[in-house]
Amino acid sequence: MPTHYQAPPIVALATPPGSSAIAVIRLSGKEVIPIFNKVFHGKDLTQQASHTLHFGTIRDGETVLDEVLVSVFWAPKSFTKEDAIELSCHGSAFIVQQIIQLLVRHGARLAKPGEFTQRAFLNGRFDLAQAEAVADLIAADSAAAHRTALQQMRGGFSAEIKQLRAQLVHFAAMLELELDFAEEDVTFADRGALITLVQELLTPIKRLIESFSLGNVIKNGVPTVIAGKPNVGKSTLLNALLNEEKAIVSDIPGTTRDVIEATLNIEGINFRFLDTAGLRDKTSDAIEAIGIAKTKEQLQKAAVVLYVFDLATETVPNIRLAVQQLEAAGLPYIKVGNKVDKAAPALLATLQQEQKDWVLISAAQKQNLSLLKSRLLAAVALGQLHATATIVVNARHHECLTKSKAALDIVLKGINSALSHELLAQDVRTALHHLGEITGEVTTDELLGNLFSKFCIGK
Repeated sequence: MPTHYQAPPIVALATPPGSSAIAVIRLSGKEVIPIFNKVFHGKDLTQQASHTLHFGTIRDGETVLDEVLVSVFWAPKSFTKEDAIELSCHGSAFIVQQIIQLLVRHGARLAKPGEFTQRAFLNGRFDLAQAEAVADLIAADSAAAHRTALQQMRGGFSAEIKQLRAQLVHFAAMLELELDFAEEDVTFADRGALITLVQELLTPIKRLIESFSLGNVIKNGVPTVIAGKPNVGKSTLLNALLNEEKAIVSDIPGTTRDVIEATLNIEGINFRFLDTAGLRDKTSDAIEAIGIAKTKEQLQKAAVVLYVFDLATETVPNIRLAVQQLEAAGLPYIKVGNKVDKAAPALLATLQQEQKDWVLISAAQKQNLSLLKSRLLAAVALGQLHATATIVVNARHHECLTKSKAALDIVLKGINSALSHELLAQDVRTALHHLGEITGEVTTDELLGNLFSKFCIGK
């Protein structure tokens, strides 16, 4: 039996609630194996080795609640580094409820959201950034999100942050030493070397900060707005990309009144397509006007805009004007020429001569959609996903890195302006503090409570 401190026993359902073939219930904490042994009929679990499976029944007195398969984990060889039990029972909501209530009556309490992972962090199983990656891994709904969460959970991001922090700790110690000898005016930390170090630290920190835009895309999907004039084939394009009838298609202009959203995974990246109301300057329809206003609002939030032109009816002057307006608005757009099968050859020749980077498609005929998908991937810098070793996907980490960068910028300014030992040391401590917040080397109860409360119960 382990001798180190363990928290009081907790219990929770680890699988989604509701009826299923199998449900998994988790227990962790002091005396959980003896507690569970009281209601388990089979082998004496207190005498079994860690990481072993055992079949038996759960009984409430003489009443058999279910046949179960039990996994035994002795501390510190468990997820929480405490004694732990995981039991697989039948997935009846009634059975799960009865088993959990029985265990609570025998001394366990219901776990709070994220409490298992919080205990794992507090017991040194992994750092705070890795703990957050557990939640990201559970929520991952694309190959890219899964890959980045797994890399972070395995400590890749944490190792880079700790390395950056370790390089700064030495100079922080030298500056603190100078404070002890302030009256003698002794210098222990070479200012030139400190400038070099800070500049070297700022390079990877800036890269990590910049990677957040890509990380946010990976985690939440790419907001992609399909825009254009009424009746150019925006809804047809959405349906063609999804290969289903998601949006109503009609020859009547102004059919789309509200924003229609759908998600499509392209080579591991989720794109959140937003089919919007057609853009035109004037309309007598009040509802259509509201739809146009929503379109303009979504355009400002888009990571990519697919601006669709109807090549069967559009004129070169009008296309030139629309492109100028897009350029002036500073929108990240892709020019999509739809109905290429009905376009006049002269129009196509002019566009290809005057305007580069066109994607010419026929949404109705599903022509050249693979080319459009490739352009979308290029627009979100997919290559950066493979080239960059570490990508920031967490908004809290991004905020901490930004604050650390700001503190290091102040350190450089302070050195150049011969700032006092005390103020310079304070700015270095600030940078160290914010780097330490990422991995949990610097924490508060409020931070931990807010972070783990967002986890699901049972994790």
